Parts: sequence; structure tokens; C-alpha cells
Amino acid sequence: MTQHLAAPLTGTSDDDAPAHRTGWWQEAVIYQVYPRSFADGNGDAMGDLDGVRGRLPYLKDLGVDAVWLSPFYKSPQADAGYDVADYRSIDPMFGTLADAGALIGDAHRLGLRVIVDVVPNHSSEQHDWFKRALAEGPGSELRERYHFRPGKGESGELPPNDWPSVFGGSAWSRTTDPDGAPGEWYLHLFAPEQPDFNWEHPAVAEEFRSILRFWLDLGVDGFRIDVAHGLVKAPGLPDVGSGGQLRLLGNDIMPFFDQDGVHEIYRGWRRVLDAYPGERIAVAEAWTPTVERTANYVRPDELHQAFNFQYLSTSWDGEALREVIEVSLAAMRPVGAPATWVLSNHDVTRHATRFASPPGGGTQTREPGDRELGLRRARAATLLMLALPGSAYIYQGEELGLPDVTDLPDEARQDPSYFRADGQDGFRDGCRVPIPWTREGKSYGFGAAGSWLPQPDDWAELSVEAQTGDPDSTLELYRSALAVRRQHPGLGAGASVRWLEAPEGVLIFGRPGFVCAVNTTDTPVRTDTYGRVLLASAPVTADDAGTELPANTTVWWAL
Repeated sequence: MTQHLAAPLTGTSDDDAPAHRTGWWQEAVIYQVYPRSFADGNGDAMGDLDGVRGRLPYLKDLGVDAVWLSPFYKSPQADAGYDVADYRSIDPMFGTLADAGALIGDAHRLGLRVIVDVVPNHSSEQHDWFKRALAEGPGSELRERYHFRPGKGESGELPPNDWPSVFGGSAWSRTTDPDGAPGEWYLHLFAPEQPDFNWEHPAVAEEFRSILRFWLDLGVDGFRIDVAHGLVKAPGLPDVGSGGQLRLLGNDIMPFFDQDGVHEIYRGWRRVLDAYPGERIAVAEAWTPTVERTANYVRPDELHQAFNFQYLSTSWDGEALREVIEVSLAAMRPVGAPATWVLSNHDVTRHATRFASPPGGGTQTREPGDRELGLRRARAATLLMLALPGSAYIYQGEELGLPDVTDLPDEARQDPSYFRADGQDGFRDGCRVPIPWTREGKSYGFGAAGSWLPQPDDWAELSVEAQTGDPDSTLELYRSALAVRRQHPGLGAGASVRWLEAPEGVLIFGRPGFVCAVNTTDTPVRTDTYGRVLLASAPVTADDAGTELPANTTVWWAL
């Protein structure tokens, strides 16, 4: 196969880029594409790379700087592609390596950078290393590249320790030896089909440096590192000592998450990235107990970004939001890294639904709540996020105001944790339903053959087609916000905000030539008028005497 190589993106084609320049990632707005649910190019009801490629002009018009693609590698799809069988090939359901190269090339010609997922904590059970490790039996050198252990109990019938799987049940599964006898156990912090690598083995580290180079040579601009906090396990694999339920989105201190040894791995990765032109980057999916621990991943010689999950987990509450913003900016300042804000992704309930219910519901909810209220708060939350210093991530469909689909029929669900007891809620499919492009058609323009998850009957007016050109739509709000953010010299990169006096439940802060006010309460409030209204998430009334700021509304002013 001839690889379609794409040169890295070293500049921008936009004439309206801000005058101040810095590392592009420090102020970028990056759009997450979940390929199976974005656009179907070949009419098989499953999204693919050709579908993504055809919709790149939409993302350019939206105003984002880069695209992050969730996994498209060869995989049995036990966990939606996060069980990788071959890190250097494309799963046929998504296309070919040539399709990936063509997508990268088209994105660069449009001035968009491309970030791809890399999954280093675990492989698929169908990965060649693991298949050979099972076939060769105990003593195989390949078993040292994973965590194989003898069991406890009289005949090894008990797991080696008490570690729970994020997806429920034990994190250990027992093997069958080549002679048919019960054998050793192997570790999988997620599904049994996802055995964890042993990063103490040098072959694992070298393999992943090679994988990074393979995709950098193809032209990608960076990597999102799945379970970046999980690669290194505490020496001796000690018991957790608790029967409590483990959640992917929890902040508990665990012997298999956020171990200090991960940082030497990322120093090595940084050296690989720095050897390539065009400012290639890496962003960590690192669930840590504190923002200060997250900051360790973005020290000057490590990664470039780390998702701020403490921010994502914060309720729609003025005091709580101010606290997490202050703590986040303070934590990132000493390491010189940008804060990286995010409200939704493929693992959590969409924020238009999270904010539709009373505070305290966490990052996953099974209730639709007050849909109108949720959307109003989501629009306000987006303008708050985009006004903060640093970089921001947008999850596909949030620009349409899509709610989570909380009433999917059980037979349609595919989240592996749904089928295992006492694990993560298992309702992630609700945020993965294919997005609507047009008013008409069986899948609202997603693809000719329908969609792999059923879409709600009332999504026609949420489609891109329906919202385009409507000044009151959520899509046009996002387009306007991203245009203002790109053009205003006071937005984007920066290290701090200046808090202004505000009523209870209201946040008001200034940045150079700019003020943002957020009313998180359910009643209107009166504020000063700080200048010319640039944008608001809902209609506001402003004059020299003051501004009437409606409930659950954010407004931007130019001083």
C-alpha cells in the first residue's frame, strides 16, 4: 500500500489570527471527533475516515484550530476501538491507511491540525504479543510485557490481588494453559479483552516510541494519550484494601493510577515529539486526585496539555466554578503550561444534560432533566470556558446543543461496562449517538444506511442544516464565540484573570480589553455595563446605567 504522507502543519492559513503568537496548543480550540458517530462515508451505518474527511470544511467554518480523532486502529471493537490489535493499521470499518493520510493532508490544507488517540495502557487481547503470550504459556518472554501472575489460594483459584476493574468486577482474568489446565492470571484495569501492558519492560517503551514516530511521519500534529495516568503500577501490585467501587472519573488514590514513574515515560515521549518540526504535541487524559497532580504531567520537559477533569466535574455553581478556575490557573502557572478546559467528551454525559438536573449529579446521569434549562446553562458554560486563559476542547455535537440520549433501548447499548456489574455506569452510549446533519433522512444525513445507534425522533431541528443561519441557534453561538475568541487580542493564551466585584452566584472577570460575566443563578441580576456587548448566551439588556443579566446567562464585553 502506498502511504499518503501529509506534511505537518507549520502555520495557519487564516488572516484573522490574533496578533500575539505562542505555541499553538496554548490557546487552541480542539474539536473531538468520535469517528463512528460523526459521518458515514460508505453507507454502512458506521462513521468512518472518509466521512470525517468530507466534513472537514464544516469544522473549518466552525472556527476550531485542530481535530482530535478517537481511535480508528485495527481492533475487535470490544471497547469502541480502545482495544487496539495493531497500532499501525486502520480498522477496515473506518477505512485504510491511505484514507488516514488523505484526511491529514486535507485538514492541513484547510489550516486544521490533526491529533490522534494513542492507547498505551493496554492492548487488545487480539494483539500479536498477547496472543503469542497465551499460546506459549507460562515462562514465555512475551508474558513479561503484560502483567501475568500466579493466583492465590490452594490451587491458584483466587486473583493475585483485590484490584477492581473500572468496568466492574475483578481486574484479573484467569488464563487456560496450552494443555487445557487453569493457568496464570492477567491484569486488565478495563475489560478482560484489554490486558494491561507492563511498562517496566523495555520492549514496551521502545514499541510505543516507534508507534509515535510512525504517526508523526504520516503527518499527525499530536496525540491524545488514553489513560495517561495508568501506565505504571505500584511495586509489588499491593492490594487496594477497599471493597468500594472504582470509577474512571473518580479521584481516589490508587496503586495503579498516577504513579510517579509515568513521568519518566513522558519525558522520553517529549524528546520524540521535539525531534519533529511543526510543534507536535501530546495531551494527557489523566484523572488525578488534584489539579496540582495534573500539573505534573505538563512540566516543561513532559507533555503539552492535560485535560482539566476537575473543571469538567464541577457543578453549575458560581462559587464552585470560581474556586476550580483559581486553583487550576494557580497550579499551571509554576510549570508554565496552559490550562486545558473541557466540558464534555465520549466518556461523560453531555453537559447540556448534566446541567439540566440539580447540582451534585456527577459526570454521568441517567435522567434527561429539564432540557430547556440544561441547554441554557450549557450555552452559558461554553462562553465561560472559551473566555478563560488557555486551550479548550469541544466534543462533537455540543455545538448543536445535543442532549444525552438517556432512553436508548437496552438491546442497542454497546458500552462494555453496561454488561458488567458494579463498574462504571455503562451509559456512555448516550453521548455517542451519531450527530444530525440534515433535517431529512433516516439518520439526519449521518449516512445512507441509518446509524449504528438509534437517534431520537426530535433531532431534525437540532441538525446542522436547521441551525445554520439561525442567529439564535447554538451552532451560530459557537461560530460567533470562536470567531470573537480568535480575533480579540485579550482572549486565548494567558495565565490569569482579574476578578471583579459581583453579586452572589455571579462571576465577573476581566482580561485585557475584555470582561466576562456569568450568572449561574436562576434569577436575573443587575450588573455594571463594562463596554460594548460582544456576545451573550441569551438576550441581555445593557445601557450606560447597567446591564440586566438574565438567569443562567454569560455575556462578553469589549472594553
